[in-house]
Order: sequence, then structure tokens, then C-alpha cells
Amino acid sequence: MKRWLNYAKPYKLYFILGPICMIVEVLGEVLMPMFLGMIINSAAEGTLTPAKSLAAAGLMILTAILMMAGGVGGAYFGAKASVNYANDIRRDVYEKVQKFSFANIDKFSTGSLVTRLTNDITQVQNFINMLLRMCLRSPGMLIGALIMAISLRPSLSVVFIITIPLMLISISFVIGNAFPRFTKVQEKVDKLNSTVQESVSNIRVVKSFVREDFENEKFRTANGDLKKTGLSAYKIMILTGPVMTLFMNVTIAAVVWIGSKLVLGDTQMLPGDLSQFLSYVNQILMSLMMLTMMFMFTSRAMASTKRIGEVLDEKIDITDDNCSLPEKTITKGDIEFRNISFRYFKNSEDCVLDNINLKIKAGSIVGIIGSTGCGKTTLVSLIPRLYDADEGEVLIDGINVKDYSLYNLREGVGMVLQKNVLFSGTIEDNLRWGDENATDEEVAAAAESAQADGFVRSFKDGYKTELEQGGVNVSGGQKQRLCIARALLKKPKILILDDSTSAVDTATEAKIREQFRTGLRDTTKIIIAQRISSVKDADMIVVMNEGKITGIGTHDELLANNEEYREIYISQTDGRTSSGSEKETAVNTKEG
Repeated sequence: MKRWLNYAKPYKLYFILGPICMIVEVLGEVLMPMFLGMIINSAAEGTLTPAKSLAAAGLMILTAILMMAGGVGGAYFGAKASVNYANDIRRDVYEKVQKFSFANIDKFSTGSLVTRLTNDITQVQNFINMLLRMCLRSPGMLIGALIMAISLRPSLSVVFIITIPLMLISISFVIGNAFPRFTKVQEKVDKLNSTVQESVSNIRVVKSFVREDFENEKFRTANGDLKKTGLSAYKIMILTGPVMTLFMNVTIAAVVWIGSKLVLGDTQMLPGDLSQFLSYVNQILMSLMMLTMMFMFTSRAMASTKRIGEVLDEKIDITDDNCSLPEKTITKGDIEFRNISFRYFKNSEDCVLDNINLKIKAGSIVGIIGSTGCGKTTLVSLIPRLYDADEGEVLIDGINVKDYSLYNLREGVGMVLQKNVLFSGTIEDNLRWGDENATDEEVAAAAESAQADGFVRSFKDGYKTELEQGGVNVSGGQKQRLCIARALLKKPKILILDDSTSAVDTATEAKIREQFRTGLRDTTKIIIAQRISSVKDADMIVVMNEGKITGIGTHDELLANNEEYREIYISQTDGRTSSGSEKETAVNTKEG
């Protein structure tokens, strides 16, 4: 509760003025029936004069104007408070997600995070708006109307002894049943958003495999689940309306029946008093209905705040809290993995990386090769602390990566991930992710090193060409080269390429590798690849299998001494190569 109250503090003026304005409106609503009753009574008694009529009309008009001002003011301040409140929550949730490590992100689906940032926060915003407009209006009207009704005719107020408890029981029933149902609704919204996000972002794959029917069925299932769960939740709201209306009509009928006897009987209850009493009955019952609606909004908002809180309460496992050298930057690029073990699921017995020891010299080119799922990507992800090792330590320039600030560590590491991601905007905007202050010449130079300058200039707008979301209007190979150029523009001391030239033809790939060797002499280059041709000329090649290093050496050394590397080589070349010595080595090994 303290957290949510803190979000209200910057806008406390709105939170105070909104309810005050609503009190003004409530006072007007409570007084208006009294003025009307006085006029009716005067007319019934024959004492209503033109002057008295004008005075009463003027008083009612003034009251109506004050009510209107209060209502408009309450709505205005309620909107200002709720919109700003939601804006601040949305900002904090988004900033929290930006701080997530890969391990944190793995706990939430993309669709779930989108729902929490949009739908859940909107539910909270609507609740705050309604709360500010109803928190004093409904109880104020209930209490004010009750006082006026009881003071007007205590004997007739007995009907409330039966009606109000029954309505309060109905409200309790709503609260008890609505909260778990609305929680399930939000979970189904998560699933629907995930389905839509996955299908739309991968629409080209869907179409290429002619899986539209499958995706339609998957969407229908998710949409149907949401409909079914939504109907289950809204049944409470659907049931509440008629029940509350029934209570209102029965109460009003009872008051009219009893009141009419009083008007016609010996007690001589005046018609204006009956009209006034009926207005208060209506106000009492309407205020109870508004309270019921507010509690339903409360139930849904509670479900949403719980889900938002899960994101805000998520403990970020990679922070600068233990950073001992916050000003230190990467100067050379020496890397050492010392007794590294890692598990994605911490209670799992099997390690993704098992006791890894590896030293990489600054400025060298290192290739990492191995079967899919052997831990190559996980290993290099430990360098910029996208994950932290469970055991052992990663050192850069002899310093534990945890002793660098995250900013300085990641600023010194350029990484091109397996999944090449470009953002909507111009090509130039995307490349400047590497260095937002880079000159046009530096941008072009980085693109040229990545063999991207040629095809970029072939576009009508060149570097000003607009990319669609995800870079879907460029080919896979072009996307890879732009991602490499973006990393090169960063001028990192350590450059990691995770299978980032798989869609590039071999001739272009060879030119990129040559640029790495000649243009990035002082940068440590780590290349993860499936093709041996991509790492063949590396200063050192690391062979991995099932989370362990099974071989380290140059291409020739591994070909001669490492069975696993030879098998990969032979499977990719069948022993054929331009180098006769390599062919002979491979064939002799195969025969021997």
C-alpha cells in the first residue's frame, strides 16, 4: 500500500481538490430535494407566492451551478490525478524491465509484460479516476441522504433496516467472487497478447509454411478462453445490476405505499415531504449501487496491481551493488574464464557450462565452434554480464567483470546476437545505436567494414532509408551486416559475433573477416560459428560439446589432434579443401 501511496504524493493537490469538488456536488444533491419539497409543500398549503417561487428557483439554480462546478472540477482533477498516476507507474515498470537481466526476462513472457504495461496499468488508472470521483461522493450521499431522510420521517426510515443490510451482503458477495475471476481474465489477456505478438512478428514464416489455418485456430482458442473467462467475471457485474435495481424498486414501492397512506391519513404527511423522502431513498440506493460498482473496479484493480507489483518486486540479479571499480573501463581486452559453471535452472543437476577454463589474449581472433546447444552463446553472454556464472569468475584485463560498472563493462563490449534485431527508423538511426555522436563519415566507415555500405547506397534514400519494425524490409544477410556495422561503430575493445554471418555469402564473409584482422588489430574478436570456414583463420579455435571445452588450438592443430573437430570438418567439406595437406590429414585420419 505504501508503494501505491507514494505514486500519489506528487499529485496530492489533485487528490485533495478532486474529492472536495465532489463534496460540493454531493451537498447540492442532498439539498436540492429539500428545496423542491419546500416548494411543493407551499403549493399544497396555498402559501406559494411569486416572490417565494422566484427566491426558491434562484436558490435551486445557484445550487445547480455549484453542483455543476463541483462535478466538472471533480472530473477534471480526477482525470489529472489518475492519468499522471498511471504515467508514473508505467514509467517505473518500463524502466525496471530495461534493467532486467536475461534471467529476469526469462521469467515473464513478452505478451505478459506488454499486458502489464498497458492493460493492467489502464485498469489502475480507471480505478483511481473512479475512486476520486466516488470515494466521497457515494459515502457522502449515503450518509447525507440517510440523515435527511431519518430527520424528515423516522418511522418511514424503517425500510432501510431491511434494504441496506441486503445490499451490503450483495456487495460482499461481489468482492469475494470478483477478485480471483479478474485475475484469471488478465492471465488470459497475457496469453492472447503473446499469441498475437508471436504470430504477427513471424508472419513471413507463417505464410511460407502455409500455417495460417493453424495460427487462426491458435488465436481462436486463446480468444475463446478470454471470452469464457471474461464472461465468468462479468456475470458478477451482470447479476449485480438487476439485483440492486430490484432492491431499489421494492424499497421505493414500499415507501410510496406507506407514504401515500401517511399523506392521506391522520398524520397529514405533506406531499412535498413524501417527494423529498423518495428523492433521498433514491439517493441512498444509488449511492449503494455506486459503491458496488466501485468495489468491482477495486477487485479488478487489485488483480492488476498484484501483477504490476510482481514486475516491480522482481529482484534484479545483475546490478552494480558489488561494483568495486565503478570508474574502471576496459583498456586492453584480455579475457579469462576461470572455473566457470552455469545453470539456467538453479535446482538442475546438469550444468549448461561445466568447469570452463579459457584464456583469450587481447587483440586476438578466437573462434568457438560446436554442436547446437553446447553452451557457446551462454559462454560469451557471461562477458558483458547478460548472465552471471553460478561458480567461478570471468576476468577482463585481470579484473572480475562484477567489479566493473555495468555501463563501462557493456560499453567496452560489442555484441551481435544470434537474433539480429533492427528497430523502426532510418538505417542511420539504427547504426548510431553504436555511437549516437558518430559523424556521417564514421557511420559510413563502419558500414563499409561490415560490407554494408554498397547495398545501403543502392537504396534510393541511402542511409536515410526507413526500416520497418524488425528490419523486415531488408534481407537476412543485409540485416546481419547492418548489425555488425552497428557493433563496429561502437569501437569496442571486445567484439562478439554470435553466428552473425550465417546468412552472408562466403565471399562477403571473407571480406568481413579480413576487415576484422586488418582494421581491428587492438580489438579482441570472438566468433561463434557453425561453419568451420568462418573460424578457420582464427588465432585460436575453441571446440565445445555439452557445456565443456573439448579442444583448443589452431585449425591445423585441431584437425590433427581433435576427433570432434575433424568430424565437423569432414561433415562440412567431405575432406575436400584447396589445401592438399589438410585433405591428406583428414583422409589419413578417416582411414586410420
